[in-house]
Amino acid sequence: MLPEAGRGGGSGSVMCGGCVETEYPSRGNTCLENGSFLLNYVGCVECNKRDFVLIANRAVEEEDGEEIITYDHVCKNCHHMIARHEYTFSVVDDYQEYTMLCLLCGRAEDSVSILPDDPRQTAPLF
Repeated sequence: MLPEAGRGGGSGSVMCGGCVETEYPSRGNTCLENGSFLLNYVGCVECNKRDFVLIANRAVEEEDGEEIITYDHVCKNCHHMIARHEYTFSVVDDYQEYTMLCLLCGRAEDSVSILPDDPRQTAPLF
């Protein structure tokens, strides 16, 4: 289940659905491990400015072979928290698995073969 979005001030832990055009937009297989999806940012509801989005509180954890990167998107001017970003990377069998979940950047997942030829892409021989 996706985290609940709401309005919050400062750098609190509540994400702000009012700052984005679409909450958790579907991004297909585009998983961002850093950066911001600015096309979805309409502006800060706290200071009413549309400026750069800063990345704050970036953390990298490794747990059971899975890398988890989290950070906050905050307004450059008033430091209002816009969204919490989570990106994961792991290797499962012969595939690199990526996921992203963020109110601003969206939700996405991707799977890439670590083999030279992806078995899912080969044509049948008969």
